[in-house]
Amino acid sequence: MSALVLALIAGAVVGVALGALGGGGSVLAVPALIYLLGFTPAAATTASLIIVTATSLTALYAHARTGNVRWKAGALFAAAGLLPAAAAGSAASRLPQPVLTSAFAAVAALAAVTMLRSGRAAIRPAVGEARPAKAAGTGAGLGALTGLLGVGGGFLAVPALVTVLAFEMQAAVGTSLLVISANALASLATRGATTAGVDWAVIGPFTGAAILGAWDGKRLAAKVSGTLLQRAFAVALLAVAAFMLVDALT
Repeated sequence: MSALVLALIAGAVVGVALGALGGGGSVLAVPALIYLLGFTPAAATTASLIIVTATSLTALYAHARTGNVRWKAGALFAAAGLLPAAAAGSAASRLPQPVLTSAFAAVAALAAVTMLRSGRAAIRPAVGEARPAKAAGTGAGLGALTGLLGVGGGFLAVPALVTVLAFEMQAAVGTSLLVISANALASLATRGATTAGVDWAVIGPFTGAAILGAWDGKRLAAKVSGTLLQRAFAVALLAVAAFMLVDALT
């Protein structure tokens, strides 16, 4: 099967997951780029950031039109993550590939566990006003995660905005896209060398399929139970994480 066909299939799967679940789909992009399309871990995380940026900005525009983005609070949350995202993005290319793969596998497993837990119980907003220091710390941690591993972090950003800043769910999903886009752009700015080596003939179709797949994911979410989708995706993600960890350690 040609690289173009594989890129289109993988991009569509990532897009459907993002559209149906509102986050977590980008965690599939890195293993797809490594094991299906032959990217190195460092190149895969850079390519994933490009995909995450394009899909997040597209989705951000759609959410902004419906009034689901809290620009001021989201900008402050994102600002805390810009420097960590840039620093982590610069450091990622210097890490040994087994370390980068192991770290990604751990984050993928965390994403799966987070989805399984949120599928059993609704996320409850924090009581009272959000603490600025806690919000800044959460934003910085999310920025570092995005910069280092090339994941959007929607599976962490949405719960953080609900529990730390007491957002309602729709506003959390829309605002998380602003945070993710800002962090991804900051990380890409420090990855000049790896960005130059990206195979655009593969990343272009992958990104296009992901953007189109996100619309199909939204329609799927309207027909299938959100809890069922989350659990199925989480199980698949755990399997991917286990495979990547074994591969890194052998």
